[in-house]
Amino acid sequence: MFNDILTYLKSCFFYVKGQPVIFTQLYFWVFFVVVLGIYSLIYKKNTLRTFYLLLVSFFFYYKTSGVFLILLIFTIISDYNWGRLIYQSKSDAHKKVYLTISLLLNLFLLCYFKYAYFFTESVNQLAGTEISFFNHFAQFSNTFLGTTDPVDKLILPVGISFFTFQSISYTIDLYRGKVTPVKSIFDYGFFVCFFPHLVAGPIVKANEFLYQIYQEYSLTRKEFGYAIFWILNGLGKKILADYIAINYIDRIFDNPNYYSGVETVFGIFGYSLQIYADFSGYTDIAIGVALLLGYRLKTNFKSPYKAQDVSEFWKRWHISLSTWLKDYLYIPLGGNKKGTIGSYICIAFLSIVLVMLTGKIWLLLVLLFIAILFVLLAYFFPKVKQSVNTNINLLVTMLLGGFWHGSSWLFIIWGGLNGLGLVVHKLWQNISPFKNTSSFFVKGILVFITLAFISFTRIFFRSDSLDTVSLIFDRIINHFGGALTLNIIQGYALVFSVISIGYLIHWIPESFKERYRLKFAELSLPAMSVVTLLFVFFIYQMVSGEMQPFIYFQF
Repeated sequence: MFNDILTYLKSCFFYVKGQPVIFTQLYFWVFFVVVLGIYSLIYKKNTLRTFYLLLVSFFFYYKTSGVFLILLIFTIISDYNWGRLIYQSKSDAHKKVYLTISLLLNLFLLCYFKYAYFFTESVNQLAGTEISFFNHFAQFSNTFLGTTDPVDKLILPVGISFFTFQSISYTIDLYRGKVTPVKSIFDYGFFVCFFPHLVAGPIVKANEFLYQIYQEYSLTRKEFGYAIFWILNGLGKKILADYIAINYIDRIFDNPNYYSGVETVFGIFGYSLQIYADFSGYTDIAIGVALLLGYRLKTNFKSPYKAQDVSEFWKRWHISLSTWLKDYLYIPLGGNKKGTIGSYICIAFLSIVLVMLTGKIWLLLVLLFIAILFVLLAYFFPKVKQSVNTNINLLVTMLLGGFWHGSSWLFIIWGGLNGLGLVVHKLWQNISPFKNTSSFFVKGILVFITLAFISFTRIFFRSDSLDTVSLIFDRIINHFGGALTLNIIQGYALVFSVISIGYLIHWIPESFKERYRLKFAELSLPAMSVVTLLFVFFIYQMVSGEMQPFIYFQF
């Protein structure tokens, strides 16, 4: 009995491999209630509440990623001090040096944990060597911390891309003069690792959050209602995402050869709903939890499947990442005005990545030939040069965005297709007869075309190999089985009903959504409690197995 209790307590307070803390677990909500209880005693004292939430966030990340907490602490200490040097320096040259060092350290850690294994395997394939991958961090952890992690494998720290991007925004914003330094390293640590958005966003930029650390706590009665609404909304989305994934979508992508083309098409559109509900569900909960603690996080999704073109879609989807890439990559590279040295360095880097992915030296020669061809065309035809200059950074940004998701052909193709979609849309705008149309029918067609394009690019995002992609397209083109459509709908009636309801709710006009959010926020506390309990009881009736980790944890 005593041993059982001890084992349970260890699981509560120590990291358990393979069991990250996620918002849909009872453990998280018990943890959050305890956090709120202590917070209610200290929330009026800014310094104390910041330090307390920093410790809470450290514990949350430790429970999620174990010894990788060391990396998070290193990032905080490193960028806090580089930021201080940037601000104190009187020389612009020195500022650039300190900023460069900060960026290189951050990008080195990010690239090591996301791509070191990939680069080792690629070098072996290209050079015919047999270099064994060695995980130096795992060796350090095993030697000094008593862990038993394998040194021949690379484990990706949860949320490393998110907290790295947040930390980078601080040093860049200091360099640009958009923010002033935080008052202490504890304030900075809190900014980087505030637990609601730590592992899957939204990405919080320094100039959008730091000022809140020094404001007095405030939460109106209406805001409290909105916070509860966003938490429930996020939980509902997550349950919906898991339900349609387990009962339909995963089966399609895991074994595409077993299903007809029409079933596959339903799965593709279903996956678009799943990834939206899963990812936006996480950020809805994060926004609600942060609001209860007195901090405002920006909206990360604005009904993206209402978009009438690809450009509008990326203004509505994962807004914190899209704006981060725009502010810290796309515009510094030259935006839509011109290609810069940085643009061509990025292209060279991506070309090397493509060669490594294929393991074929001849591809490098092909890419060099294409580059020379473009240079000649740009020299003799000014319009080609102008077109390249205005679109190159868009393509580079989307390709790097694809590579950010993972070192795979599939992610790069996905990013490239979306980049091409953005370029084609820019060109189409000049001749489009539907620009500024008021026709509801035309808008509906444009929304469907955009959703279809985005959904079909995600075949590359969701599939585990190019062979799977090939099978999926083969089923759609050669084995469509349209005559089976009615039988398929009847056979998966409940799953398709849930998918249909999900899309219908998504397409509800924003003004109507705001009205029912406000109605909920203005309910009396007893009525809100009853609605909350009923909602939680209802959505958990749909749980058909273990809750799945949020999709974007892996990035």
